[in-house]
Amino acid sequence: MRKIVSLVAVVAFLVGCGRGDQGQLVGVEGKKWHPEKPLGMTLVPGGSFIMGKSDDDMAALKNAPPKTVTVRSFYMDETEITNSEYRQFVQWVRDSVVRMKLAILAEEMGETPGAGGIGDYAFTDTDEANMSVYEKYMYDNYYSLGEGYENRKINKDIDIIWDTRDYPDEYYAEVMDTMYLSPEESYNGQRTPKVTHYKFKYSWMDISGAARAEEGSRADYIRQEEVQVYPDTTVWIKDFNYSYNEPMHNDYFWHDAYSDYPVVGVSWKQARAFAQWRTLYHNSYRKERGKHNVNSYRLPTEAEWEYAARGGLESASYPWGGPYTKNDRGCFMANFKPLRGDYAADQALYTVEAKSYDPNDYGLYNMAGNVSEWVFSSYDPASYEYSSSMNPSVNDENNMRKVVRGGSWKDVAYFLQVSSRDYEYADSARSYIGFRTVQDYLGTDVTLNQTR
Repeated sequence: MRKIVSLVAVVAFLVGCGRGDQGQLVGVEGKKWHPEKPLGMTLVPGGSFIMGKSDDDMAALKNAPPKTVTVRSFYMDETEITNSEYRQFVQWVRDSVVRMKLAILAEEMGETPGAGGIGDYAFTDTDEANMSVYEKYMYDNYYSLGEGYENRKINKDIDIIWDTRDYPDEYYAEVMDTMYLSPEESYNGQRTPKVTHYKFKYSWMDISGAARAEEGSRADYIRQEEVQVYPDTTVWIKDFNYSYNEPMHNDYFWHDAYSDYPVVGVSWKQARAFAQWRTLYHNSYRKERGKHNVNSYRLPTEAEWEYAARGGLESASYPWGGPYTKNDRGCFMANFKPLRGDYAADQALYTVEAKSYDPNDYGLYNMAGNVSEWVFSSYDPASYEYSSSMNPSVNDENNMRKVVRGGSWKDVAYFLQVSSRDYEYADSARSYIGFRTVQDYLGTDVTLNQTR
């Protein structure tokens, strides 16, 4: 009898634990990964290049000495982020804030879905009959106590009512009233949104700090951020004294005529928040369909930006080669300030559409001119001397000077050179600074030397 029992146990072990791997080390399968190029992005194959000034340092800044560095492959936006794309972010934040305010008031007033009014906007995780074990635990221990509103499930299936004539009840009107300026702050009978309420909250982990620390808990390196997302449209006035730019202040961000133009008036902190939101937005869609998360969107490092701007051309002054800013037909190759006071000599007074002029050899538009671009790196004149030669990245949280690259519509040709460095403060916004994002490429099988 013991022999039979032992034989059954052995068979069970072979069948139950082996699972067809014949006792071999075969690894554990994860979710199937099917690489896909993000919409509006192009693949920049990894490789090495000479970063820094390859010719005379005309400005004598001595902040970009030549240095050979290597970067990994990544995807990059073909164009600067446009007004239309950034408006999607602003409106998502606005709608989320409204829905959260409606849900909180509905819960405070004891209103529930089905009765009409603000109750239809109540949190969707209060129905115990449809809760999972985890959701019920969280509700009993946190949500029912009025804690953790930011983790609650807001109702996204019901449309927000914007027309005051259609407000369902006074509670709804009370919430919506907080989203607009008071009559004393408005003029010409316009109902003006209170854009200071458009705030995006997110968290991130300081992995570099945690890796260098000898002690401390994980929570010590998780950072919480809250960023007001609406662009500063007053930059069109503040950046230029004694200049009439009110039409750009009034129309540039919201009017559909400028939808395909690069967004400006966005600080480094807002650009970084946009990248965080884009990751959240993309992954929430994939999660609903049981797909693997994509890598995070982020601002490019300074080395990545210069490598991409060069388009595979070694020691070139501009993305198209160089050293001239005109082509063989006498036309300017970018949107900048080519002559003293003559902003329109390149057929553009302010910015132009993001997909203007010819792209470089990586398919990237306006890597020189149009708007300067935020990158992730902090500005230190000596950073090339001590940064790594592999994926160099220098970002000091305490250094508020962040690098901007590429030159803009109001800059002279020097700032359009792919090696020229400039900076602005992280909490500042300008009428000539925008940004584009990147996403890491998963894998190492795409490098520049393999694509030649």
